[in-house]
Amino acid sequence: MDRPETHEFDPYYNTYVSLIEEGDVMPTLRAQPAELRDLVSGIPDEKGTFAYAPGKWSLKEALSHLIDGERIFAYRILRISRGDETPIEGFEQDGYIENSNANGRSFAELLEEFDLQRRSNLLLLDNVSDEGSRRMGTASGCPVSVRALAYISAGHVMHHVRIIKQRYLSQLG
Repeated sequence: MDRPETHEFDPYYNTYVSLIEEGDVMPTLRAQPAELRDLVSGIPDEKGTFAYAPGKWSLKEALSHLIDGERIFAYRILRISRGDETPIEGFEQDGYIENSNANGRSFAELLEEFDLQRRSNLLLLDNVSDEGSRRMGTASGCPVSVRALAYISAGHVMHHVRIIKQRYLSQLG
């Protein structure tokens, strides 16, 4: 799937899209579940409730946020790729985390859920035509293409992996 042009997404999302190297985004999307597993392997579940600062999400909540993102991006990809022109509302990520029960879950469970959701998303994306990938819709009040959503999804994970490495793992030792 080709890189989206800048008019295919809100400039806010360039933070995520710019993290993806030139070329097809699909290999990056396929590799990320294993990358997340490797990232938290060996961390005891009880350390998953660690937050690097007051008011910040715990490590498990950050993983739960990635799962929520996968679901939201999948919904948007499905609707827009199928030609649904109804604007798609935004979502309040903090409210989702407050109700996620992430800290009561194991890393294994969170990682399995992310993996299953990503595999489902890959099956969806694998069957979007080139024309369908360029189809535009509206999400959170902004125009966005299907292929931009794929790049945003991959870049969103990359962004949070960086934060996990820099702010969580560095303090967990």
